[in-house]
This record gives sequence, structure tokens and C-alpha cells, in this order.
Amino acid sequence: VDVFQAWCGPCKPVVNLFQKIRNEVGSNLLHFAVAEVDSIDALEKYRGRCEPVFLFYTGGELVAVVRGADAPLLQKTILEQL
Repeated sequence: VDVFQAWCGPCKPVVNLFQKIRNEVGSNLLHFAVAEVDSIDALEKYRGRCEPVFLFYTGGELVAVVRGADAPLLQKTILEQL
């Protein structure tokens, strides 16, 4: 989940990375979503920051968090979680 604030917007360059990995591993294993922190109370702790935050869930449980648009770290995290 790409967690963003309305005044900052979602991290569009990372969408290409997710699409590339999703094409490689298959669409059933990887799902990408965006969530605006100002409209979701459960994400309140991510408000007030200008860096993108990526939350990784498996079976409904938070399993990893990556702060910043670090493409190599995001790719490593995705592949480790898969």
C-alpha cells in the first residue's frame, strides 16, 4: 500500500516498479493499492510527512514498512515477502 497525503500525492514512479514485478511474478501474488492518510484514521501515524511510505501486508497483517522511494529496497522487500 502506497500511503500518501493529499498535498504530496502518491509516488507515481514506484507504480512502474510494482507493475514490472507483478508481471514477472504473476498478478495473483502481488496487489498494489494507494491510501490517503488524511481519510483513513488507522493511518494517522503516517500523517505530516513528505516521504512516501509503503506498507506490506500478508494475510491481513502488516509484515514490512519501507519509508522513501528507494526502488532497490522496495524490490528486495517485495521479493522477500513473496
